[in-house]
Amino acid sequence: MVEAKWLNADAHAARLNGAALQQSLLAQGEAWYELVVERCPHLFADVAVFISPVQLQQMQGVIAAVERVVNNEKWIIENGQLETEHLKPGTENGKLKTGPSGVFYGYDFHLNSDGAHLIEINTNAGGAFLNALLLDSQRDVDLPGVAASEADLERVFIAMFRREWQLQRGDAALTCIAIVDQMPEQQYLYPEFLLAQRLFERAGIHVCIADPAEFKSRDGGLYVGEQQIDLVYNRLTDFTLQQHPVLLHAYLEGSVVLTPNPAHYACYADKRNLARLTDVDELRELGVNDDDIATLQSGIPHTFVVQPDLEVSLWADRKQLFFKPYSGYGSRGAYRGEKLTRRVFGEILQSGYIAQKLAAPGEHRVSDEESLKYDVRCYVYDGKIQLVAARLYQGQTTNFRTPGGGFAPVRVAGQSDAMAGNL
Repeated sequence: MVEAKWLNADAHAARLNGAALQQSLLAQGEAWYELVVERCPHLFADVAVFISPVQLQQMQGVIAAVERVVNNEKWIIENGQLETEHLKPGTENGKLKTGPSGVFYGYDFHLNSDGAHLIEINTNAGGAFLNALLLDSQRDVDLPGVAASEADLERVFIAMFRREWQLQRGDAALTCIAIVDQMPEQQYLYPEFLLAQRLFERAGIHVCIADPAEFKSRDGGLYVGEQQIDLVYNRLTDFTLQQHPVLLHAYLEGSVVLTPNPAHYACYADKRNLARLTDVDELRELGVNDDDIATLQSGIPHTFVVQPDLEVSLWADRKQLFFKPYSGYGSRGAYRGEKLTRRVFGEILQSGYIAQKLAAPGEHRVSDEESLKYDVRCYVYDGKIQLVAARLYQGQTTNFRTPGGGFAPVRVAGQSDAMAGNL
């Protein structure tokens, strides 16, 4: 059995079938295909990425440990992370006791010779529907290893959204979903919104794609025009909804099911949580067991909150650090320390940042002359991995601007390939 690292080093071992992918894209309609080609020319990579069974185990272990900590009764509200006015009724002490679990958490990892390293958690991670389409397009392609995915992702995704609804509404019928983002038609991943809309409608659920400004609250419900919304699939990057009071009010009063929601963000995706998850003293105070502490210490690069009084040491150590804003997303405002100017560094000291020890991304050779970096995203629901995908790129962060880069299917290769079936 060929090991993952050798497959990633071979530019010719894992080429995807471009014609099969194009056929799957065209099957979504010519207008949709042209939108993808025009707006997202580097959305999909040319190759698959391979991980070892050990790396998969490591990622599963880190995710499980994080889930146990976040659902610990002592994961308390502090440092402004989970303000009580943003809590859904029924949540207490930072633990999500009722309501939805939150769809499509993205646990993002860098994989290298030192293992799997969780670099961040996102609670509205994009790309799952697109990666499901990519996987399906390659189902008849003879690639090494085993797909790191649950079977029948369309069924899995529909069941997840129905579960989110049932957690708050029981046996009532889910009839209408709103996919919500700011100016959705202008978003880079708008093609994914359309893909999701079609998937839901095949399951008999009406879907509208809406800007939050279209929401109106009346008669105890949330509406877009004359259509009452049952569930909002939230793709907004205003994570606390402070800029969208109508949606925030509907969420707080329980007149709509919102997933993911501000409480999910505060418990998982605020970057300060990475500092808490690597703070041994705090973990012990929370009652976290020694095995989980060891897993988190080895699986998350050491992270801490930037403070002005750390200026001298931070500047001295900057080449070993990556700086991210508390509420950052899509690599906005993120800086690799070695590239910092004094001016930007001064702004970081005053602007709400965490510093994280660098963990090098993996590399995949895509031609005889070129290698691309990659990270690995685990799409997780209720603590379980549904799908593992990679993003290939050049430069500091993933950007979907790299020829030959973009989303790539992930396959488990090496000893005990069948472990991928454990997803």
